Amino acid sequence: MQLAGNLRVVFVAAVWLWAARAAEAGEAVRLRVISYNIHHGEGVDSRLDLPRLAKVLLSEQPDLVALQEVDDRAARTGSVSQPAELARLTGMHVAFGGNIRLQGGRYGNAVLSRFPVQREWNRELPNVGGGEQRGVLGVEVELPGESERLLFCSTHFDHRPAATERIQSAERVNELVREWNGPAVLAGDLNDIRGSQALQVLERQWLVANEGELPTIPVERPARQIDFVLVRPRERWRLVESRVLPEAVASDHRAILSVLELVR
Repeated sequence: MQLAGNLRVVFVAAVWLWAARAAEAGEAVRLRVISYNIHHGEGVDSRLDLPRLAKVLLSEQPDLVALQEVDDRAARTGSVSQPAELARLTGMHVAFGGNIRLQGGRYGNAVLSRFPVQREWNRELPNVGGGEQRGVLGVEVELPGESERLLFCSTHFDHRPAATERIQSAERVNELVREWNGPAVLAGDLNDIRGSQALQVLERQWLVANEGELPTIPVERPARQIDFVLVRPRERWRLVESRVLPEAVASDHRAILSVLELVR
């Protein structure tokens, strides 16, 4: 077990070194970004299995991961710090934003990053009608060979039928990043579809990282895309690839992967 952990650390270091050398050579450094609602680690088979989730992530060698529905020391998931455990299993850096107190712990969003996190913040989103408190977690990372930091955000919008809170949350996210002058990526479970009012609000500032529909739910036979990766400013990004991962047991959502290139 220790050997496997050491190998993951070596792999992460090797990837970072390669990216730094590629950037120094003037080559584009691609970013592999995943958004995944992990359903507090419980799969559709009712098994609580963080190693299985980590395996899904490691299979795609991501640079940045936005996670939603993450428990931190909640009794229902064995009082385990899921952010810390997933960081250990993947060999990545971690940040967590708890938005709800739950069974002796917290519940919210997390970020995994191959790059060291230089700064992090968590902000509550509007709460309409006493629903679950939602939030957006932002981290700043330094990309190898780049002089400016990247802002990477993980969020989870309200799930109820009425769109009011989602629209207000989208407006709040735009407000939070309006003064950010560098490149930014937003990823998460938006609980809404393309063409919805909430997505239209986000698209005033953000570009969705996939052109066609990429359904992520229901997990067995996905029919709707509610999990997204978005980037800003539009002119700074080249969208290389986006796809939904085939894993259909580890969570009640499928993960979405986007491969992006930052244009200098």
